[in-house]
Amino acid sequence: MSIRVLIADDQQLVRTGFGLIIKPQHGIELVGEAADGREAVELAAKLCPDVILMDIRMPRLDGLEATRRVVADPELQHTRVLILTTFDLDEYIYDALRAGASGFLLKDAPSEQLIDGIRVVAAGDSLLAPSITRRLIERYLRQPAPHLPDAAGLNELTPREREVLELIARGHANAEIARRLYVSDATVKTHVAHVFSKLNLHDRAQAVVYAYESGLAQARTAGPGAQPR
Repeated sequence: MSIRVLIADDQQLVRTGFGLIIKPQHGIELVGEAADGREAVELAAKLCPDVILMDIRMPRLDGLEATRRVVADPELQHTRVLILTTFDLDEYIYDALRAGASGFLLKDAPSEQLIDGIRVVAAGDSLLAPSITRRLIERYLRQPAPHLPDAAGLNELTPREREVLELIARGHANAEIARRLYVSDATVKTHVAHVFSKLNLHDRAQAVVYAYESGLAQARTAGPGAQPR
């Protein structure tokens, strides 16, 4: 089955450009285009795409609010949002992830990266580059999140599941987590699935945000230039 993609951007040239990249790709189908956030929400409800390429700055309804509405729609539980923007700013990365986006790419990213991103988020993973994860962590280091989630959900996790969640928040892939915990990849996948189910998380991007906002994961400040573990 093809991955069904909806493009939401207020610039016709941008939509056309993305369409030219997507249409020749095997296994990916462009099903619609939206010129603003409100139209994106309406078309998403009508077309049920697998992935929405969502611009942030759009008229009538911006991409962040459109993302929130798509993610909140129970009929679109399998739809993933990949945010595309020209603005490489902390606030957009943070807000996009809190809105429920599964990934974040700049519009000037190479075409191969765009196609890979579509395939990654369609498969249920998140597209969260280490540099973006690091910047997100540094934001928490500078100031606390304004709206903390209900951390009571952490009590539903086993000690090993909490450990897995913290490692996800550090940007580790399943294979890396398996090596650190001396378990199989299949075991890690099971733990990840349990964490997502118990905390009602969409994907790894939401898991990163939850882990830091709940206080489970905390940025390290070992000294100048220190990197998150």
